[in-house]
Amino acid sequence: MVSLQSPLFSRGSLAVDTPLPVRAQPPPPTPELSIGPALPHSLRRALPLLTGHLVVALVALVVIGGTTRVMEAGLACPDWPLCYGALLPGHQMNLQVFLEWFHRLDAFLVGLALLTLSGLSVAYRARLPRWLPWFAAGALALVAAQGLLGALTVLQLLQASTVTAHLITALVLVLLVSALHQRLLVALAEPLPGSRAQGLPAPVTPLWWRVLLPVPVVLVLGQCVLGGAMASQWSAQLCFAAGEACSWLLAHRLGAYPAAVSVLLLGLGSLALPKPVAIWRGLALTGSGLVLLQVVLGVTTLRLELAVPAITVTHQFVAALLVAVLGALLGRTWPGLTRSVQPNLEVDHG
Repeated sequence: MVSLQSPLFSRGSLAVDTPLPVRAQPPPPTPELSIGPALPHSLRRALPLLTGHLVVALVALVVIGGTTRVMEAGLACPDWPLCYGALLPGHQMNLQVFLEWFHRLDAFLVGLALLTLSGLSVAYRARLPRWLPWFAAGALALVAAQGLLGALTVLQLLQASTVTAHLITALVLVLLVSALHQRLLVALAEPLPGSRAQGLPAPVTPLWWRVLLPVPVVLVLGQCVLGGAMASQWSAQLCFAAGEACSWLLAHRLGAYPAAVSVLLLGLGSLALPKPVAIWRGLALTGSGLVLLQVVLGVTTLRLELAVPAITVTHQFVAALLVAVLGALLGRTWPGLTRSVQPNLEVDHG
């Protein structure tokens, strides 16, 4: 007779294969996307707030610059970086001087904000996504180039090529910072390491969407180049008044067709996106609405022969908003931001 104290019945020598429970463990965090738990909570809130305000400030910068051009205030401050040799030209202040002075002030504040963002991204680089310092440095370099072009715009007495480059650099900044803002929102929304939600599958970006999205981005920026070149040379006014320089106006009108169609197709294609990425659909449909409004404003501007400055400025404002929306889509669908995460299966020993 075998005793119950026999080694056969001891805890560590059971010969029976007993199934052990398994538990899904979250995968290790992706360093490009995740924010470390040591990052101060105040900074987690401050960074997207800063980048969101930067997008607004950059769109405002484009609009104020467009208003300055329409109101022929580009040389209202004849010197640079001061205005009539002062930080605040009180005695010379009028509407035109105010527009040029405020345009420079907005650019200065944007530069300070990007310098702050770049400094924070470097100081906390071990706890932030690795791409953030590079994005911030790129935006800071662009705003420095933008300031240099602004100075040349005044010193070269509004040379057309410099004015066009000044506008395009601002729009590229809008695109980049809008993408950076959305990308940062996604990174901050990542579950902290060790949380159960981190093991859930994330939406996968369809390949056709990645191929389709850059097309309207390139076409819209190209259309902005044509519009900027046309405006900086006063081609529309010359065409209407004397029948001269009409080629730029014609090129801008012809370029509007592929740009508008590509954005509308993007909105239509967004209806086929999976439900987990509904925010992409909302942004794409917003872009479609903006491009329809832009077409109406463009036709109205030409019919009125640019006689109503408010409509001309609104036309440029909607263009800047459209670039910001496309940048937001790029940031949301950037490769690596959306991925399928498979849970790790690990034997649970109790």
